[in-house]
Amino acid sequence: MPTAAQSPDAAEPVFEEIRTLDSPADLPGSEAAQSEKQSPQRIPSEGVQPDMAHPVQTHAGMDLSPMGMYQAADWVVKSVMILLLVASVLTWAMGVAKQLQIYTANHYARRILRTLGAADTLEAGADNTQTGKGMGMALLHAARHELVLSGRGAASEHGIKERVQARLDRVQASAGRQMNQGTGILATVGSVAPFVGLFGTVWGIMNAFIGIAETKTTNLAVVAPGIAEALLATAIGLVAAIPAVVIYNHFTRAIQGYKALLADISVAILVLISRDLDRQSSGDVQTAAPQPMQKAG
Repeated sequence: MPTAAQSPDAAEPVFEEIRTLDSPADLPGSEAAQSEKQSPQRIPSEGVQPDMAHPVQTHAGMDLSPMGMYQAADWVVKSVMILLLVASVLTWAMGVAKQLQIYTANHYARRILRTLGAADTLEAGADNTQTGKGMGMALLHAARHELVLSGRGAASEHGIKERVQARLDRVQASAGRQMNQGTGILATVGSVAPFVGLFGTVWGIMNAFIGIAETKTTNLAVVAPGIAEALLATAIGLVAAIPAVVIYNHFTRAIQGYKALLADISVAILVLISRDLDRQSSGDVQTAAPQPMQKAG
């Protein structure tokens, strides 16, 4: 019986299917199939693991230098640090300016005191100190002005001395207030800066404990950097406060010495006035009496 002849093209898919099924990986009992079953599944490199998608933010690996801790600090702690740094710069600037002021004032005061101590009369001392400067000249001008006013009418020696002494005391008080300007800033920085730094530390430690509660870990490597940046505020507060206290105490002693120089100048002026009055009352014509005291009786 005749059969339909099959074309060569129709037979090719059959052989290809047989070859595909006969591959070692598709055979149930082959070693390749068993090794493929035992091999773990690989995760595509392009994917992101679920555990690493949202890492916990901690202080681990942060820059622990002072600048790094400042940048990682809370805005309140940053404000405290900036305030303390400004106070520290102001302290040193005030220290340099006040030291120059006290040195210059003491220099002028000592020179006027030496001139008055070597003078024989008040007018001679005033003539020798015409190029002088500072509050010593203010004392001398105040005494001479009072002598001029007292010479315009009847006045006693005792009254002249009292009025001159009162004027000199007022000038000394004014000089003391002028020299003390700025030292209040040093006293304020020295007394307040540690507490301001402590406030920044307390605030920073509070944030550190809040971070512990959020991360639910007490690992020292996680907690320590936050506490360290909080303690930096106290360190800066001490850096600002300690020099301020030392400089304030130094200026307190220096200003007391300057006031003592002004008191010595006042005594020298009173001595010259008393000498002139005694010579005028005794009729000593060898020394010319000051014109303002000619009418003093």
